[in-house]
Amino acid sequence: MTINFSSYVAIGDSFTEGVGDDLPDGRVRGWADLVALGLAAASPERVSYANLAIRGRLLAPIVTEQLDAAIALSPALMSINGGGNDILRPRVSIGSIADQLEAAVDRAVASGVHVILVSGADPTRHIPLGSFVRARGELLAASVRGRLPKEHVTFVDNWADAELGRLPYWSRDKLHLNPMGHARVAGNVLAALGVPIADASDPGTPAEAHERTSAYWRRYVLPWIGRRLTGRSSGDNREPKIASLQPVELPTRD
Repeated sequence: MTINFSSYVAIGDSFTEGVGDDLPDGRVRGWADLVALGLAAASPERVSYANLAIRGRLLAPIVTEQLDAAIALSPALMSINGGGNDILRPRVSIGSIADQLEAAVDRAVASGVHVILVSGADPTRHIPLGSFVRARGELLAASVRGRLPKEHVTFVDNWADAELGRLPYWSRDKLHLNPMGHARVAGNVLAALGVPIADASDPGTPAEAHERTSAYWRRYVLPWIGRRLTGRSSGDNREPKIASLQPVELPTRD
């Protein structure tokens, strides 16, 4: 395909923000950043990129606040992901999540954007209550797939990527991808767009060994439960990491 996506905006939650792909300076990178690099490397013209995703976000603010801001930037390409935090809640309507995603995609396409609808990876082999979450995730995946294909929409089904579900692709919290996992998602997205995979010069910080059950619960699960009970989120008071379209700088070669 001809590469002419000169501007790209990503919206979503921690998956799209890049949590788990930590750089030495404390920033996070993630698959969307790597997709931007791939687009820039393959394009004959300058490519600009914004990432409006914020960790912890439920789908509603993604498909309203973030989508509004993304459309206002008038990009050629937009990736949409969300709903992962919703299916972890005690009560959720899978049909409502799928309806919101479809409406967001349709609205973005109507604004003249080509949409990459990106499903999250499946962490459920390794997390508490994994079978319960998997059942919800499978229902959501099936509902989304049943509404496709759509014109000007590229669907990237990471949930169905069995290799990506393996523990080596996940960070210590087992809920977010590590650098290798984010790189695989970026490869899935770029392949779906027919774009060569970019060579990321900095591989990020490798994931540490996964902790045993008791330490894992103390460090990750109990704090997560505490935030749910108090109505807090890991994304409270956070701003998007790239709030406006910025030129993508390709790695320099020696």
